[in-house]
Amino acid sequence: MPRLNPARLSHFYAPLALLVGGLVAARQTSLNEFFTSLFNVLPTVLLLLGGAFCLAYARIREVFLLVVVYLVYFLLDTQVDHYRLTGALLPTAALTFHLCSLLLPALYGLFALWQERTHLLQDGLARLAVLFAVAVSTVALARRFPDSMLDWLTEVRWPALQADWLQLIQLAYPIFLLVLSGLIVQYARRPRPVHAAHGVALIGLLLMLPQVFSRPGALNILASLMMLALVIAIAQEAYQMAFRDELTGLPGRRALNERLQRLGRQYVIAMVDVDRFKAFNDTHGHDVGDEVLRLVASRLRKVGGGGRAYRYGGEEFALVFPGRDLEHCLPYLEAVREAVAGYPLQLRDRSSRPKDPAQGRQRRGENATQAVSVTVSIGVAERLPTQRNPEEVIKQADQALYNAKGAGRNCVRCHGENRRGAVRTTKRPAADS
Repeated sequence: MPRLNPARLSHFYAPLALLVGGLVAARQTSLNEFFTSLFNVLPTVLLLLGGAFCLAYARIREVFLLVVVYLVYFLLDTQVDHYRLTGALLPTAALTFHLCSLLLPALYGLFALWQERTHLLQDGLARLAVLFAVAVSTVALARRFPDSMLDWLTEVRWPALQADWLQLIQLAYPIFLLVLSGLIVQYARRPRPVHAAHGVALIGLLLMLPQVFSRPGALNILASLMMLALVIAIAQEAYQMAFRDELTGLPGRRALNERLQRLGRQYVIAMVDVDRFKAFNDTHGHDVGDEVLRLVASRLRKVGGGGRAYRYGGEEFALVFPGRDLEHCLPYLEAVREAVAGYPLQLRDRSSRPKDPAQGRQRRGENATQAVSVTVSIGVAERLPTQRNPEEVIKQADQALYNAKGAGRNCVRCHGENRRGAVRTTKRPAADS
């Protein structure tokens, strides 16, 4: 059984907030003119701008999710507008509503669980062909056999499950449940903000449908906010791609550059480098090298003293201590160095690993034949009044890092110290007599 990754509550903050806000707004008996006008145009704006944003980041899956939600919104909004103006339903209202209740979860689930491929154009054409085929077939059957299709949709197949509070056709609920189960599994296997938004948006659409005709604005509000939840999830992932290192989970180089622009007049920067990483990587393989980087990152993430760890590049990391001086930071840097060196990394003998997963679980720990120690060298520098920008402090921390490497590695060196740890002093000119 594959190992499931832990979920992150932060993935659900934005979509759940939009869902709760949408449900509260939908329960209002009336909206003022501004919000009524806003939610009348918001679905179309989100389809155009959100769709363009998703295409810019090659997220064709979310484009079609927006299209599916918008098509259902457009079809139902036409029926609702006529009902509000005349007080009577169009002859096609019942069939349209029930078809939307059935096809919305089916198409939404199909496109949400349909994994994206490398060829954007081919993937988009395949999804478009499926959507076109379903739409054409449904319209043809609805026009040719409207009464028979309506009877088939509204038939009570499970009398024991019939209840007044279940306002949709019975066929819709198992499809919603099946799709929601698939989305939960998808998120459990790969926790991502967009996967969390898929599930929350589906719940919002399920809660939207029974209120389409009973509550004014429910269709516009919930459809708009669920589309917005999908777009925000893409923006959240785009931010993580730009500012967070995928391998280690630490903020990346771009995030560090942003942070350096907001440092005050007093701060400390430490540069951390994994000792002999290239030789280690060549000997044991790149996958073990990745494990080393994750190990070091996990220890740096726990640095105290107000420090924050960043992935600088390759096997090099940066620690930033805003508002701190050198004397304050040194004990925490030494503690981080000892934490990395004191954690033995177990290397497994792949040649003796059983091919059967069950035997592998039973013998887990038996084939850990070698334990290696990972160490880091740290160079640290403090911002001085003569330094104009953080880049100069980083250069001094790099110089101290080279001194740490020359001192035998697995040590902390400050800028101005020599390889033995003695502080270098510059000769001052003799005072005038």
